[in-house]
Amino acid sequence: MSDVRQFGAKGDGITDDTEALRHAVESGDGILFFPTGRYLISETVKVPVPPRGPCAISGEKGASTVIMSGSGPAFQLIGTHGGTGDPGSVKSGVWQDERMPTVQNIVIDGKHPGADGLQLVETMQARIEGVMVRRMRHGIHLIKRNRNVIISNCHLYHNTGSGLYLDRVNLHQINVSSSHISYNRLGGIRIESSEVRNLQITGNDIEYNNAKSHGDLPSEPTAEIWIDATEPKASVNEITIASNTIQATRSPGGANIRILEKADTGRPPGLIAITGNVIGSQENNVHLSGVYGVTISGNTIYSCAQRNLLVENSSLVTIGSNHFRRHTSAMGTGVRLTDSSDCTISGCTFRDESETGQVSGASLLELEGCRRVAVTGCVFADGVPYGVDAANCSDIRITGCIISGEHHTRRPMGALRFRGLGKRNGIATNNLLGNIDISPEAGVSFNENIN
Repeated sequence: MSDVRQFGAKGDGITDDTEALRHAVESGDGILFFPTGRYLISETVKVPVPPRGPCAISGEKGASTVIMSGSGPAFQLIGTHGGTGDPGSVKSGVWQDERMPTVQNIVIDGKHPGADGLQLVETMQARIEGVMVRRMRHGIHLIKRNRNVIISNCHLYHNTGSGLYLDRVNLHQINVSSSHISYNRLGGIRIESSEVRNLQITGNDIEYNNAKSHGDLPSEPTAEIWIDATEPKASVNEITIASNTIQATRSPGGANIRILEKADTGRPPGLIAITGNVIGSQENNVHLSGVYGVTISGNTIYSCAQRNLLVENSSLVTIGSNHFRRHTSAMGTGVRLTDSSDCTISGCTFRDESETGQVSGASLLELEGCRRVAVTGCVFADGVPYGVDAANCSDIRITGCIISGEHHTRRPMGALRFRGLGKRNGIATNNLLGNIDISPEAGVSFNENIN
C-alpha cells in the first residue's frame, strides 16, 4: 500500500496535504493508505481508476480523518465504464483495471459549504464501506454513469445537502445497507433526474433528514428517501425498501418516503416494494404520486401531520398487512387515495386513539375520485369523522372489514360515508358500528353487513 506519509503528507490537521495526496495518486501503487491522523486538503483529489489498475482509499480502522476545506468533492473516483451491467458490454480493460474501486475505514469531514465527500463517475463495482462523511454538502454523490455500487456500514451524517445523492446518473444495481443516514438537510437518499434500475435500501437507520438541525439554513421540502422521476428522460424501476427504520421530525412539505413518477407511454414505472419498515413522524409518512406497480406491506407507519400514506394519480398499488396509527396526540393517522385505480387494501389495522379526532380532520381511509379499489379484511377503529370516507368513486368494494368505535368522543363518529357521483360500489359482509351516510347518487349497494 502507498502510505500517504511516504509521499509527504503530514496528517497533523494544519498542513495542507493536497499536493502530497496527488503525488501519492500519481506515483503510488493505486492504494492510498492513511495512517491515524487528520489530513487537511483544500482541493479535490482526483483518483482516475485507469491506468494504474484497481484502486482503493483506506484509513486505519476509522481512526483516519480527511478534512476538506475547499469546494467540490474531497475525492473523485473516475472510471471509464460506458457499458451496462451486462458482462458482454464491459470492456476487458475495465474488468482488468477498474473493477471494485474501494473507499473504506475513513472519516471525511467538511470545512467549506461547497464541499462534498465522495463523487463517483463512470465506475464499475465501486465499494464504499465503513466510511463516515459529515459536515459536507453531499455525502456520496453519483453522477453520469455508474454500475454495481455497494454502500455498507457507513455514517452519512449532518450534511447540508443529501447523504446519498443520485444526480442525473445512469445507474444499474446499487445496494445501500446497514448504514446510518441522518440529519442531512435535503434528504437521506435523494434521486433526481436519473435512470435507475435495481436499487436495494435494506437494514438502515434513516432519520431526521431535514433542516431542523442546521441552524439558519433554509428549510426545503425533503424526505428520508426521495425519488423524483418526473423529468422526461428520468425513470426508476426495480426498487426494494426493506427492514429500515425511517423516522423524522416534522418539516414543511416533508415525507419519510416520497416517490414521484410520471405517466410513461413506453416502459411503465414501478416494480417497487416497501416492506417491513418502521416509518413515522412527518407530514406524510409515505407519499406516492404517479406510480404504477407498488407493493406496501408489513410496515408499521405511524404519526403524521396529514396522512400515513398519500397516494395520488396512481395505479396497481397493493397495500397489505400494514399497521397505521398515531404515536402522539399532536399527530394523526390515516390513508388517502386520490384519482387512483386498480388498488387493493387488505389486512391493515387503523386506529385513531384520540378523544376529539385528528388535527387534520381526516377519516381513517379516504378515497376520492378512485376506481376499482378493493378493501378487504381491515380493521378501522375509532375513526373521526369516519372510518371509511369516499367521494366520487366507482367500483369500490369493501368486504370483511370491522369499522367501529368503542369510546365516546366529543365529535360524532361514523362508520361509512359515500358522497358525490359513483356507480357499482359494494359494501358486503362487514361489521359496522357508527353512522352510515350514503348519498343516493353514490351508487352503493349493501349486502349481509352486521350493524
